[in-house]
Amino acid sequence: MGRTHALSGAVLWLAAVPALSREQWWGSHALSLSSSQVIAGAVVAAGAGLLPDIDHPSGRIARTLGPVTRTMCRWVSRAAGGHRHATHSLMFALAMGLAMGQLATHVRYGWWAALFVLVGFGLRGLGLDFEGHEFWSGFKDCVLAGAAVYWMHGLDMSFATYPVVAGCLAHLLGDCLTPRGCPLLWPVPWRMETVLVPRTDGRVERLVVVPLLACVGAVLTVQILAGDSLSHWWR
Repeated sequence: MGRTHALSGAVLWLAAVPALSREQWWGSHALSLSSSQVIAGAVVAAGAGLLPDIDHPSGRIARTLGPVTRTMCRWVSRAAGGHRHATHSLMFALAMGLAMGQLATHVRYGWWAALFVLVGFGLRGLGLDFEGHEFWSGFKDCVLAGAAVYWMHGLDMSFATYPVVAGCLAHLLGDCLTPRGCPLLWPVPWRMETVLVPRTDGRVERLVVVPLLACVGAVLTVQILAGDSLSHWWR
């Protein structure tokens, strides 16, 4: 479900920005973002859409940075209790959001490193690889991730908590629609499971879900780049 997770993370963030920008609701805590910041947030949310799967040592994102990410995913899997356990919870989504927000606000180089990994996860999730050429696929992801960090390095990303949480929540929502569901209230063992997508990477996902998310994401992105006022979308 890599494509679905990455796209849904970006879409959820883009759709949430108008609500998060309403001063009537949030007062001084409302977000006031430029178009560049919103798009940068979408990039972050797409990568964060893969974050819960760092508990999957044989998953797609485990190959993002070769042995580095494989080792990281293996250790996280052991600590989390295996795939779709602790990292597939609301607690994890909030913790990752707060941690990334602190990095973006107070630890510049730490944030750049985290951003590099997040963008790499998003690219690997989208699956735009060179078939059968793992090295060149990884090299391409590293180059693009580095370019994204360079583009975003001067942006104020103190709002990073929000797109990271959005990406993680989109992942959890997607997995709740598949068999096994997610332990949203971990460590409570209860799992939320409403099976609407009977098989991951199946026909429903490839032919319906992914194209729909891509279209919605494109429309929202065009709205932002066209300079429309986000606050007007709700009127």
